Amino acid sequence: MGSHLILVINPGSTSTKVAVYEDDRPLLVGQAGHKVEELEAFAGVAAQAPLRRRAVLDLLAEAGIELAGLSAVVGRGGLLKPVAGGTYSINQAMLADLREARRGEHAANLGGLIAAEIAGRLRVPAYVVDPVSVDEMEPVARLSGLPEIERRSLLHALNIKASARRAADGLGRSLPELNLIVAHLGGGISICPLAGGRMVDVNNANEEGPFSPERAGGLPSASLVQLCFSGRYGQDELLRRLTARGGMVAYLGTNDFQEALDRARAGDRLAALVIEAMAYQIAKEIGAMATVLRGRVDAVVITGGLARSTEFVDLIKPRVAFIAPILVYPGEDEMAALAAGARRALTGEEPARDYQ
Repeated sequence: MGSHLILVINPGSTSTKVAVYEDDRPLLVGQAGHKVEELEAFAGVAAQAPLRRRAVLDLLAEAGIELAGLSAVVGRGGLLKPVAGGTYSINQAMLADLREARRGEHAANLGGLIAAEIAGRLRVPAYVVDPVSVDEMEPVARLSGLPEIERRSLLHALNIKASARRAADGLGRSLPELNLIVAHLGGGISICPLAGGRMVDVNNANEEGPFSPERAGGLPSASLVQLCFSGRYGQDELLRRLTARGGMVAYLGTNDFQEALDRARAGDRLAALVIEAMAYQIAKEIGAMATVLRGRVDAVVITGGLARSTEFVDLIKPRVAFIAPILVYPGEDEMAALAAGARRALTGEEPARDYQ
């Protein structure tokens, strides 16, 4: 069987990451930057697609990569309907949801739109992999305590699934045989128990769980209600404080974890306390998710950008080491994970799913 040349497109808020993989070997990894004022001129995210597509094609041309050689194009999955994890063929139903942003505006919505257009011209398959809307929660996990509020699955699905597969390879077992807890630690924090590869629960990274460098996490509910009615904040302002100006940045005035770590090393007691408290809350959430798996946990996997700090990971390890062996995979290689998902579909290892 010949090799597969896969184009990977991962749009962010002000950049579009581009990669080309020959099977699991990267031939190109780059990104195009976009000026904020340029993007703000568009009526919505979907309208940015032609601009971003041109940037992708320019990067490929500069690298001397011929489009005709591509086997598939894969884009970052956006805010779609709740779906099971996996690789999805991009179809008209998915494109309609992405264009109309039926579940919200997000730069990741552009991944499928751009991938489909380029792939359509070349008559090759187009995919998305483990979009942020992956929802494999059990019914019992959805109840919050108020009928008006349902717990929702919103998580770093792409990196969590990729890290789980990596753990399975490292343990020499298949993913369906394993129970894992994967903690994705970044600007947002997702801590997820996987039973046989299914993400059966998760803290909604915007609303629950540990505070992070930018997010407030779970808060005492009565005190939050009082803050809502204090007159200090409007609704949009308070939501921004909870999801972008909360957590570490609220305490220390910075969302740069390395800066906070440097301050703690230099003797800043508040910085040291905030970092320790974040590790403490992460460990508590890992412990809570162990109960979901009834204590039968094959490994605790720590991944994401914050996992690059061994100093920070070492604050978490002693509190959770009793649960299971700890595996640390620093960073999140989204481009490789997207390429791997497309490759599994092309080879038939994991047939592509249909989006309904």
